[in-house]
Amino acid sequence: MLDYRTQAPPLLRDFLAYHETIQGHSRKTVDEYFLDLRNFFRYIKIEKGLVARTTPLDEISIDDLDAALVRSVTLADIYSYLSFLSRDRARNAKNPSVGYGLQASSRARKVATIRSFYKYLVNKARILDENPIQELDSPRLKQTLPRYLTLDECIQLLESIEGENAERDLCIITLFLNCGLRISEMVGLNLNDIRDDRLRVLGKGNKERIVFLNTACQNAIRDWLDVRSNSGAADPYALFITRKHTRITTDGVHYMLKRRFTAAGLDSSKYSAHKLRHTAATLMLQNGVDVRTLQEVLGHEHLNTTQIYTHVDSDSLRTAANANPLGNLKRRGRPKKIQSTDEE
Repeated sequence: MLDYRTQAPPLLRDFLAYHETIQGHSRKTVDEYFLDLRNFFRYIKIEKGLVARTTPLDEISIDDLDAALVRSVTLADIYSYLSFLSRDRARNAKNPSVGYGLQASSRARKVATIRSFYKYLVNKARILDENPIQELDSPRLKQTLPRYLTLDECIQLLESIEGENAERDLCIITLFLNCGLRISEMVGLNLNDIRDDRLRVLGKGNKERIVFLNTACQNAIRDWLDVRSNSGAADPYALFITRKHTRITTDGVHYMLKRRFTAAGLDSSKYSAHKLRHTAATLMLQNGVDVRTLQEVLGHEHLNTTQIYTHVDSDSLRTAANANPLGNLKRRGRPKKIQSTDEE
């Protein structure tokens, strides 16, 4: 089991503890930081000739990581590392057959981790006097529009839910489509998070927010609680449980959604829990919710994360195009062709 408190060298351990205890980042986020930095310094040890180039990257120890090695890193080293990630790093370390070369978004996250680590060493730990990677740039990210369900497809999905676990599955999907929760937030919900028409949500970085429940959500929760068993539950506090009375997992929700998408006649390869979150955001924006309010609902830390949804409202774009005063201008006739002369 991954535990940076016993597996990370002191330099990394102090940095990770700072993010967990002071910055309030979740254990999952801190674990990702550890994996990013461990992989980076394994590569650096190869580049600096501290281990043989034939040594498998995942077998290199960084227990001896010290300030001297950290200080020796240059921008050229990091760009070399990014080149390695984009060409030679397996996308899935456990299954190399999936392919090689990490996407720009994955590389950008690793750059953010490295930049944060060096900033900590300079500004907080005071181990470095200067930041050797101060000018480090992030990989350019390809802007893609989020995929989402139309209103008719949402209704089609909701009306198709029947059979075993229908009340639970309808409640989960209703909350996804109306509240825009993340899947981790959904499975983490407890019974005491429901407070009349409000829902307490624990988001990224253990940040709490309150989401208001509309009539559809309140009805779906009430119907689910009417059939949810309180006896013998392995986790009596969990809002959503399985037939075995254990808290439903993210894998369980993914599996459930694939079945429900297929039963509704929707392509389960195109849609997911996150696509339902996109759908909720898009529907709210299309129906008059301003982007800053949407930011609060979704629990985004930065407004620019929310603003991607402003590009998917095709009705608003169509209205803007039609509002141009030149949009209805009719040409009176073809422009006359000017004859060229030798004098021109």
